[in-house]
Amino acid sequence: MTKPRLPAFDPKDLAESNTTSYPEKFKAINSRRWNRRLGDHVGLSNFGVNLTRIEPGAQSSARHAHARQDEFIWVVSGEVVLETNEGPQTLRPGMCAGFAAGCGNAHRFVNKTDRDVILLVVGDRTLFDEVTYPDIDNYAKAGADGKYVHTRKDDTPH
Repeated sequence: MTKPRLPAFDPKDLAESNTTSYPEKFKAINSRRWNRRLGDHVGLSNFGVNLTRIEPGAQSSARHAHARQDEFIWVVSGEVVLETNEGPQTLRPGMCAGFAAGCGNAHRFVNKTDRDVILLVVGDRTLFDEVTYPDIDNYAKAGADGKYVHTRKDDTPH
């Protein structure tokens, strides 16, 4: 089979990364989720598209809510628990979840099975986003470059 030419590509050809901007003390708990940056690969700048793999027993992120950015998630494979302000619910392949900017519904995905979970995650890249984390002492604010700076909730450095 012939390898596709850009703009077409096979996501499996992209390297996975578990890089995160979280402060050091919160990195370990998020080290077992892996992203393939699909949107970056084709130069998308208005929104991001990631293929996220969550290992058994791992989570997508700390539970969080964005002030200025929308998020949409589609379960590609596996069974995952979506934890929100309303509590947990199990999602299966083909199911979706969405979080409008500013809705305040903090969320994360937790893999409680013995198999990997694959999610397609789409989010916009609105500048100056702010992210709240209700379960941990963390707050993040993005600058003009889109990079997040994390502080404690009282605005002191980690």
